[in-house]
Amino acid sequence: MEKTDLNFIDLVLERYGNDKARIIAIMQDVQERYRYLPKDALEYIAKKVGISESKLYGVATFYGNFSLDAKGKYVLKCCRGTACHVRKSSDVLKALYEATGTSESKPSSDDGLFTIEIVSCLGACGLSPVVMVNDTVHAAMNPDKAKALVEELRKEA
Repeated sequence: MEKTDLNFIDLVLERYGNDKARIIAIMQDVQERYRYLPKDALEYIAKKVGISESKLYGVATFYGNFSLDAKGKYVLKCCRGTACHVRKSSDVLKALYEATGTSESKPSSDDGLFTIEIVSCLGACGLSPVVMVNDTVHAAMNPDKAKALVEELRKEA
């Protein structure tokens, strides 16, 4: 896990004029860098913009796109929408769990490479079943393709 760079946080805050009215944009930039919102970053931001930590955590927990949990280098979103479900995305999900050493109760791998997320729909029903890795959609997945994808990502890491 990357150590929080307070100089980076200062640059983000400066970009938005330390304006608490722009807190969502600030948090989005921080999450883009770390793939989640580190606790020490939130504490620092709260002090710098002059709002309480509880208010900042309230924003972070209200919006589903923010995460307070560290995520792997690769976030694999497995679609469980109707089209994907009918085409056996549950088998793909099982293969992803096995290949990454994760589970529903432990979504991130010990090596910090993978986080598995189950999503309701990725909007790619015609390509189902699909898995999105960070921002890239992988179509027509099956268990073997899922395992091969994980191995390829390991090589790239």
